[in-house]
Amino acid sequence: MCGIVGYMPGVREIDHQTVIGEMCDAMVHRGPDSDGTFISDKMVLGFRRLSIIDLRDEADQPLFNKDKSLALIFNGEIYNYKALRSELVDLGYEFISETDSEVLVHGYDAWGDGVLQKVRGMFAFAIWDARKEELFLARDFFGIKPLYYGAPSDDGSFFFGSEIKCFLKHPAFQKEVNAKALRPYLTFQYPATEETFFKGIYKLTPGTWMKVKDGSVIARGRYWDFNYRAADLSDDEAVSAIGETLRESVRAHQMADVKVGAFLSGGIDSSFITALFRPEETFSVGFKDYDGVFNETNLGARLSELLGFTHHKRLIDADDFFGALPVIQYHMDEPQSNLSSVPLYFLAQLASEHVKVVLSGEGADELFGGYDSYMDTPHLALYKRLPAFVRRGLYRTVGKSFPHSRLGDLAVRGGQPLRESFVGQAKIFPDDEALALLKPAYRSGPSAVELLAPYYDSLSGRDELTCKQVIDIRTWLPGDILLKADKMSSAHSLELRVPFLDKEVMRLASRLKPDQRVKDGVAKISLRKAALAELPEEWAKRPKVGFPVPLRDWLHQEKYYLAVKEIFSRPYVSTFFDQEKLLGYLQEHYEGKALRQRYIYTVLCFLIWYDEYFVKR
Repeated sequence: MCGIVGYMPGVREIDHQTVIGEMCDAMVHRGPDSDGTFISDKMVLGFRRLSIIDLRDEADQPLFNKDKSLALIFNGEIYNYKALRSELVDLGYEFISETDSEVLVHGYDAWGDGVLQKVRGMFAFAIWDARKEELFLARDFFGIKPLYYGAPSDDGSFFFGSEIKCFLKHPAFQKEVNAKALRPYLTFQYPATEETFFKGIYKLTPGTWMKVKDGSVIARGRYWDFNYRAADLSDDEAVSAIGETLRESVRAHQMADVKVGAFLSGGIDSSFITALFRPEETFSVGFKDYDGVFNETNLGARLSELLGFTHHKRLIDADDFFGALPVIQYHMDEPQSNLSSVPLYFLAQLASEHVKVVLSGEGADELFGGYDSYMDTPHLALYKRLPAFVRRGLYRTVGKSFPHSRLGDLAVRGGQPLRESFVGQAKIFPDDEALALLKPAYRSGPSAVELLAPYYDSLSGRDELTCKQVIDIRTWLPGDILLKADKMSSAHSLELRVPFLDKEVMRLASRLKPDQRVKDGVAKISLRKAALAELPEEWAKRPKVGFPVPLRDWLHQEKYYLAVKEIFSRPYVSTFFDQEKLLGYLQEHYEGKALRQRYIYTVLCFLIWYDEYFVKR
């Protein structure tokens, strides 16, 4: 893991060495081991390094091709770099290091954007072609590594990099809240639009590349995509293939010249990865004074003992949780209200005290069908037998009046078309409630249904399970799960790797039939069967829990109620929200009249982010 940043200079006269140095320093957490810069009339590049492979100075970036016409800055890992290196050596290329990074600059020299078809890994990188005066940007298959770009400047500068906060150090950068980002955020809990919360700054889409010349995008392309098309695999063949493919992916993801550990929650995903990996050290986090779903650290400790690993755990409390929110929203760059970001932040902090790299289980649910929302409960299956007009009527009455009750959820899921009822794994505010809370200036963004319409249009005729998985892989996975994984680990100079999110694993997962993913109320059924070869049955069959947080309880306590109330009462809150309605949500929850904890937290995270980036800075 590293950090990259750069810009095409505008017309303003500035000290580029000082500016790029400050931009690099803003992300020193991504790479505390070394830094590097490249400065020319047309391009300025900056780099911060976390040394993982080839720890020598020769592996520092920027890296160049032989005639120095190509300059590379790269964040990530290329797991098949040794094979690519051999291929390039046969073509006559000479290497000055043993790092995986160097295959990209020589590979681009040899194959152009075709190098992306050859690599296997996680990455976001930039190559400056001095001959053509063109910038080439590329992002990995799933969006494991972030890459931002844009030109909100007063002098024509074009920015790109791993973290938006770096751009703020450039004197020409113009900072403005993107008014269209807030409406979908209130539903999704994460920044869901291609344009970020900073107006004029965009996210490069996973699996794509772009070229930039003279500050303007001149070409774009998609080099990789996926498609669920069931193959003629028997159940036994599917289970065997999962075990073999995942074992090989875990082996590839162990590549490092430093110690590698693993996150181990006790759920099947991290447990399966850990059992295949057999690291020396594992890590888990839970909440003090809670057992069961709020504290699975004992499960991780038990499995580590069974398999012979050293296990480290940390317990956090409400003070830890609320105290960390400002630094977490700062590191996220954009507002994000996935509750699990907070325990993940502390988990990464713990792991960073012992290792430089961890393997983790992100991606298994999306690829193999692991979420409860992918399945119809027995009650929902019966409910769907009712005539459509009855279900639509119940949705308009019960569903809209009591959306967060069990009956209301049943009415919503059973009474709407799929493209309206399923917008991913987080649906915080229904769109009508989001609009009612927002001030008029912030209502212009797209609704969740509007944002997802192109994806659903492309899935016409596909089964419901596949539609849900594809929606999550294209939106929820890069927008929420992978973004928090990258930002929370990099905050502590820790590289997080995700063996499930490998293009060979995806190729296999996309060949599974729907009933080889979910069957008879069992999620990830084939993955669970494969895990039985490596894990005790208790772990292989454990239901999904995730990273639950006891926020509902905490917001009934006066201390935290008053802390949130102080933030909700600040003058700038009324710029964005109906302040009276917002304070009403908080009061209703505190008094036990309604469960509003997710509404409260989603808005709270936005306001803390705004305070970090537009009030303090």
